[in-house]
Amino acid sequence: MPQLGETVTEGTVAQWLKKVGDSVEKYEAFVEVSTDKVNAEVPAPVTGVIRELIVKEGETVPTGAPIAIIDEVVLRQAQDDSSLAPNGSGSPSEQVAAHAAAPVATAAEANRQASDEPVPGGNVGLGGPSYAAPTPAAVSSNGNGTGAASAPGGTRVSPAVRRLAREHRIDLGRVRGSGDHGRITANDILAAAKAGPSAAVAAATGADNAEYVAPAARKAPAYGGARPGDLIPLTQARRIIAQRMVESKHTAPHAWTMVEVDVTNVWKWRAREKDAFEKGYGVKLTLLPFFVRAVVESLAQFPLMNASFTDEGIRVHRDVNIGLAIAADGNLIVPVIRKADELTIKGIAIAAGRLIDKARSGKLGADDLAGGTFTVNNTGANGSILSAPILVPGQTGIVTSEAVVKRPVVTGDDAIAIRSMMNVCLSLDHRVVDGAVASGFLFDLKKRLEAMGPGGSL
Repeated sequence: MPQLGETVTEGTVAQWLKKVGDSVEKYEAFVEVSTDKVNAEVPAPVTGVIRELIVKEGETVPTGAPIAIIDEVVLRQAQDDSSLAPNGSGSPSEQVAAHAAAPVATAAEANRQASDEPVPGGNVGLGGPSYAAPTPAAVSSNGNGTGAASAPGGTRVSPAVRRLAREHRIDLGRVRGSGDHGRITANDILAAAKAGPSAAVAAATGADNAEYVAPAARKAPAYGGARPGDLIPLTQARRIIAQRMVESKHTAPHAWTMVEVDVTNVWKWRAREKDAFEKGYGVKLTLLPFFVRAVVESLAQFPLMNASFTDEGIRVHRDVNIGLAIAADGNLIVPVIRKADELTIKGIAIAAGRLIDKARSGKLGADDLAGGTFTVNNTGANGSILSAPILVPGQTGIVTSEAVVKRPVVTGDDAIAIRSMMNVCLSLDHRVVDGAVASGFLFDLKKRLEAMGPGGSL
């Protein structure tokens, strides 16, 4: 089981892409693994044949635990094989090794043939495409060593996905990939197949120009499109989210506190800059980067808020890595802005914008989700005025920016004025910090937000 992230300690086999007896190329995806942070296809470490699948689909094991056994095949180059000449040159052990590998190499060769591109002009009718035996150049892997071929549109496709498409008679040229950089995944092929036999045939014959997409809404019933009376199956991601939330509440004694912040001046500053900022950087300027910048400055004054409770003691982190709680595709995910204390408001806005876009398009990687030390949650985007979020396991605090509301406020000179007010809520691990530290952090954050204004610099 690979470790898909710094803090990941276990993984779940979501789907085997190979079965016992199948050949597999080095770097070819042979299993899909789910963690609490990311789903990923895992490449084979060697070229060979699957002897045993140790872990069942849906089973969770620690990182580093064996999940499968692959009998490795070493393919000799022509110059190496010259030692096995008919005159008997070459050691007996070399000859035995070569002959033992030959049948397995033949199986691997057959698998590569089945994974190669169709012959130009070949039959792509209802009987499926016809293929020719590949030339040596055709069976070699691409430059990055993945062994993946290209779909007609230029998108990289792994042999496992290509084989799945062939089994379901799906034209890869009409599938829109949901993976990183538009890569077509096994789930995309299955979603296309679920569209129905008539749709699959139409795609194979070119009679229908509609593209197959694999949105969550097509999986019925889906979490994001729940209807009264539905029983929604638990996805692996939803199971892990549930486990982590229960673990957090049972492990860390949560405490909660709140302050009220006058954000009138920073709100005006943001309103003045937002149009030019979006035009110049292609990212919307929200209140979030201003808030995050104030948070990291307050964490510098209260480093215990940027710490973790361990059996050995309280570990105060050197880096300030801010997690952003985001709801995407029915899941709660927390991508991380690394070393946020080294970024300006502009830098935070750009980094956050990219992470949010990747989260909503399903393109976050394990590195995007690992290493968070403190979390910010923008619950006010949905109109919330008070919330008590659950801590991310291993972190001491999670702070929320609630909705900005205009209302009459008594000012310092006892006058009444209309101000833009926002509640800021903090959940904390009471094992690490007590009320004095937590309230001191929030009061410092309040002062910093109220001091921000149009005279500042992005």
